[in-house]
Amino acid sequence: MSKNKLTVLRIDSSGRRHGSTTRALTDQFIESLKEKTADVAVITRDLADGMPFVDEDWIGANFTPAENRTAAQSAILAFSDSLVEELKAADIVVIGAPIYNFNIPAVLKAWIDQVARARVTFQYTEKGPVGLLKGKRAVIVTASGGVKVGSDYDFGTDYLKHLLGFIGITETSVIAADGLATDQDGALSRAGADLKQALLTVETPFSSAA
Repeated sequence: MSKNKLTVLRIDSSGRRHGSTTRALTDQFIESLKEKTADVAVITRDLADGMPFVDEDWIGANFTPAENRTAAQSAILAFSDSLVEELKAADIVVIGAPIYNFNIPAVLKAWIDQVARARVTFQYTEKGPVGLLKGKRAVIVTASGGVKVGSDYDFGTDYLKHLLGFIGITETSVIAADGLATDQDGALSRAGADLKQALLTVETPFSSAA
């Protein structure tokens, strides 16, 4: 990896502030990245602090063209705008996403609803939707007690990969500590291997699909 400045957006969604596997693995990934890169700036968004759900007023403001919005509508979207700016500033997006009841935590879905916005992070064209946040990479850090990541019972990981691709982030790696309830040592060992691979991936040039 070249010694260039990188901006990392760290998104934590675990309800556990202490003893969280996804938080620990995210710490490890970012620290390892700092060892390889001279200058890493980290923007942290901890969703355990709370994330509003969209409501009727938000939807009305979002679907009103920016030039026609009232001051009140602009104020309603101000927080969403700040989340989008964090995404735009990032070179690498690291999402800690434990599997809760076969899917992502509700606060992470609430964050997605705040940032997946037509004409802002994606747009519709005659050829279909096009993501607007190109030239970035993402790392999904996930953990589960029993659900095998990538299996038919994992409804979260592929959803996150699809959503990221939808807004233009097509280069995605997964660090998975799955099966913690039955084989903690094995799960963490596999996650460690995934982490090393993710570090290698962020060093490689973007593919033509990016």
